[in-house]
Amino acid sequence: MLKQFLPTSLLAVLLVVLTVAACAPATTPPGTSGPAPRTLTIMTHDSFAASEAIIKQFEAANNATVKILKANDAGSALNQAILSKGNPLADVFFGVDNTFLSRALNSGIFEPYPSPLLADIPADLQLDPEFRLLPVDFGFVCLNYDKQWFADKQIPAPQTLEDLVKPAYKGLLVVENPATSSPGLAFLLASIAHFGPDSYLAWWQGLRANDVLVSDGWEDAYYTQFSGSSGKGPRPLVVSYATSPAAEVYFSEGALTTPLTGNILPAGASFRQIEFAGILKGTPNRDLAAKWIDFMLSPAFQEDIPLQMFVYPANRTARLPDLFQQFALLPETPASLPAETISQQREAWLDAWTTAVLR
Repeated sequence: MLKQFLPTSLLAVLLVVLTVAACAPATTPPGTSGPAPRTLTIMTHDSFAASEAIIKQFEAANNATVKILKANDAGSALNQAILSKGNPLADVFFGVDNTFLSRALNSGIFEPYPSPLLADIPADLQLDPEFRLLPVDFGFVCLNYDKQWFADKQIPAPQTLEDLVKPAYKGLLVVENPATSSPGLAFLLASIAHFGPDSYLAWWQGLRANDVLVSDGWEDAYYTQFSGSSGKGPRPLVVSYATSPAAEVYFSEGALTTPLTGNILPAGASFRQIEFAGILKGTPNRDLAAKWIDFMLSPAFQEDIPLQMFVYPANRTARLPDLFQQFALLPETPASLPAETISQQREAWLDAWTTAVLR
């Protein structure tokens, strides 16, 4: 044994050195640059998109790995987040819009974070004074029309919601079911804002008499029933987005220099959807989650949004791509309803709509 061959004093010194060495923290192995990255999980809807370069920019700056957890549509994703309250499935949630805002806030699953980047976000987009949900982007649900169809038939495209119940437009419109579709719900809310809660059903009954077609979702309405360049169906009017013409040109990969689809943006009839992000209570990565919120509101991420998700950036300093400036004009007077009113009346409105239009 080592003790047999060492003087007592030297043995004591050696034992102290060995003890100190054993207690010292492990050094970073050669060839590594520091601690392992932390994983930040973002729970969102299936339509979320961001460029790989932007995600990597955040990861490199924060020694993090970003995991995107897609959980069906926004409503389903929010339901999952609420059911996992106290033991969150993610660190951050993105995709609550103003049609579900009150429900999300009342669930108590978000914690406040007044990001300094809010200074660059217009006040009318900031709907939560406690900063639990912060606005990231916005878009407009409106009517799209097939320019060529109307030109060939020598019929003027409708200019107002009131026009849609006229005989000239019988059998031309396809809408989405508001009970199963986000744009469908937004269009229903636009009609309520435009006509009022006491008169909107009469207008919908007029649409039913004028042979409106109701699809379960946007993809079927736009790609199957609509007659525009992206669709194959017989109907030249569809409920879609103000950015759809820009998307049409973008995804044509050079085949189109101008869209074949146009927007109809009557005053007070294009509903503005605002999407929010928030930090989920119980996250073990609170500091990193706050940095992600700041990143989503920063110009770098905001300028990536338009050609990834085809909505408008919330940050007023973010530059819009030329495609948006040419073909995704903003409606001058959008429709709007208070988030609290939507929360209180949504189910009753949906039930009344279903009875009036589908039964």
